[in-house]
Amino acid sequence: MNVTWYLVLSAFIFAMGAAGVLTRRNPLVVLLCLELMLNAGNLALIAFSRMWGNADGQIFALVVMVVAACEVVVGLGIIVGIFRRRIPEDVDALSELRG
Repeated sequence: MNVTWYLVLSAFIFAMGAAGVLTRRNPLVVLLCLELMLNAGNLALIAFSRMWGNADGQIFALVVMVVAACEVVVGLGIIVGIFRRRIPEDVDALSELRG
């Protein structure tokens, strides 16, 4: 299979994630769309790694997955704190986080 198809799929997934980040107001959905964007980047990295025949892109994709896991942990912690304090969960209404 040609690498171009992987890159087209990666661009499509990234565009869906970017559209979700820009249009949605729920912070949980925004986090999911950010994960879509990171996974699209991983797919492109692995496609380029396969095209060039080395493992550098695959190693970098693993690093990106670790960063994405950390982002989910911190983001879900913030979202749980928001729901516990009964703060409106609209992303536009959250101007700053107060302790």
